[in-house]
Amino acid sequence: MTPHWIKTILSSRITETVARVVFMFPFWGSGLAKLIDFSGGVAEMAHFGLQPPALFNILTIIVQLGGSALVIANRWTWLGAGALGVFTALTIPIVHAFWRLQGEEGVVAFHTATEHVGMIGALVVVSILSVRPRPEALRR
Repeated sequence: MTPHWIKTILSSRITETVARVVFMFPFWGSGLAKLIDFSGGVAEMAHFGLQPPALFNILTIIVQLGGSALVIANRWTWLGAGALGVFTALTIPIVHAFWRLQGEEGVVAFHTATEHVGMIGALVVVSILSVRPRPEALRR
């Protein structure tokens, strides 16, 4: 049985909003970095063979910032989370292709890829929760 004080914290709109902001940090943080240092983002896209790199940087910024905003606002969460999930899945073969790497570099890429799989699962969970009836405290 869950203690009342835990239920109170977990049913708070503030807790939900803070959790969504923190959950989306890897995406909105990366999107802001690519926006602020646009040439650095373009160089990153070129490094991974994405052509034209400026277009891929713009699309990445749109997906990361737009998807994050939708999830944080809990509006069209399925769309934001879906776009971020597809984006995250695509980074595995493009950026974290551990099967092509050797030694420590391969191990690091493998662990990053598995973390990405976990993030995709969490994006599905946030989408599921967004369509479920909300507790009374979150409706306010």
